Amino acid sequence: MSFNATPPNVRPVRAFSDNYIWVIESPRDPDRVVVVDPGDAGPVMAELRRSGSSLAAILLTHHHPDHIGGVAALLHETPVPVIGPDDPRIPRRTRTVHDGERCELPDLGLAFETLHVPGHTLSHIAFWGHGSLFCGDTLFSAGCGRMFEGTPEQMNASLNRLRGLPPETLVFCGHEYTAANLRFALAVDPTNVAALDYRAVVDKVRAADSPSLPSNIALEIRVNPFLRCDDPAVRAAAEAHAGEALTEQARVFAVLRAWKDQYR
Repeated sequence: MSFNATPPNVRPVRAFSDNYIWVIESPRDPDRVVVVDPGDAGPVMAELRRSGSSLAAILLTHHHPDHIGGVAALLHETPVPVIGPDDPRIPRRTRTVHDGERCELPDLGLAFETLHVPGHTLSHIAFWGHGSLFCGDTLFSAGCGRMFEGTPEQMNASLNRLRGLPPETLVFCGHEYTAANLRFALAVDPTNVAALDYRAVVDKVRAADSPSLPSNIALEIRVNPFLRCDDPAVRAAAEAHAGEALTEQARVFAVLRAWKDQYR
């Protein structure tokens, strides 16, 4: 089970306590790279020096400081395109992309479909292309982001949209939360064999201080309770926690998210 196998053209840069900044190599020139959600410029600059790479573009999924905080310093070193959602809280973007729009970087041989996935924030987007999903803080492995601005209906719809991507799609999310998310997933569905197996894999790679990411959509559909709000076992657990019948999928999601917010 090699759920954490990273394609050779994408690598993580660690930032803060648990953020990942993703570095995507240009298929046409591996020495030119795109970075996703650089919350801190220092680790990115160190990685560029280590690898001998040059920064060619920046992709942003949402406005939170731990995802955009390094942009100004990176631009001071190398002015490059900054591509992100339509949100005035992202002041240095040079190109705004909207839902369904194709985000092309032709000189780098890269192109992504822009997916609007509100919930964590209202303007949150994800970039999907080359068999990879860069989803910021919307979808985590075995979990999902908190709802700081959106509604349960919005977040549930966003997650269902991501669930519908090809099963082999690799999931590059913004934080190393997998082990903690699996603890909650198994509290919801303690007999889930796929989640139990995944926990063993994650425990091993994390003990070696290696990333648990990327995951993939097929695995997430099996282990992630927030992608399984229509599953009878997940709904039953949510109903037991809420003490009431839950007939709507978004309501199941809302109960799970509130439960996870208080879970320790």
